[in-house]
Amino acid sequence: MIPLKDDNPTSGRPLATYFLISTCVIIFLLQLGSASYKTGELFYSYGLIPSVLIGHNELPLDLYVIPAYITIFSSMFMHGGFAHILFNMYAVVAFGTPLERQWGQEKFIFFFFSAGLGAAFLHTGVNYIYFNSAVEAIVDSGISRVQLFEALTSTSGVNLNYIERGVSYEIAEQLRSAFYTPAVGASGAVYGVLVAFAFMYPNARLMLLFLPFPIKAKYFVPLIILGDLYFGITNQNTGIAHFAHIGGALLGYIMMWYWSRNSFNNHRWN
Repeated sequence: MIPLKDDNPTSGRPLATYFLISTCVIIFLLQLGSASYKTGELFYSYGLIPSVLIGHNELPLDLYVIPAYITIFSSMFMHGGFAHILFNMYAVVAFGTPLERQWGQEKFIFFFFSAGLGAAFLHTGVNYIYFNSAVEAIVDSGISRVQLFEALTSTSGVNLNYIERGVSYEIAEQLRSAFYTPAVGASGAVYGVLVAFAFMYPNARLMLLFLPFPIKAKYFVPLIILGDLYFGITNQNTGIAHFAHIGGALLGYIMMWYWSRNSFNNHRWN
């Protein structure tokens, strides 16, 4: 479901929105020109890998470029392909522009990065749970923790064949994914922006690709969040960090609820 347009009038130049988009586009162009982009090594160096962030894993020296905590931010500006960056940047323009014009640049930037942090933390927390549940299942099958971590940290990569001796492929893949897979993209922050837009303009009508009729923001945003929740809970291998989306949306909701109670007013941004 891709929003084509909304009927919310806007005016003025959203400089913070332009800054975010131009930064993401420039970084994406740099990605395309990098040899390590084609091999995927670039995503391991600058993407968010939960096991590395929490200290369960370490990158090989040839992939280590920045401290793990910096990847919380660097991963927000990277994208996995043209469709990924196109949809995210379109959403930033369509939904971020009216928010910035309403709030101002500083408040919008603060909100955007806060939602991105929420996405990173929930994604990391859920992967930590998945990782530990998979470890327990594998240990219960008779493989020791020492053997397991030797297989995980092998210089040739995760030895799934070895791990699969005692557990199903699904459990082994869950472990590999939680341990090694990097996450990139501004999607988590974008979901926070979507929630804020629905808060501010609940009755704004959105025209969606594949839908012949407009839908109000207050219905559209919960709908896509429920979709992410379903795919996340069922742990389907879609190649999308669904809980990162939910984390951005959740923190966005908390912030909007907090601000709506005037506990954090606009005067603090003047």
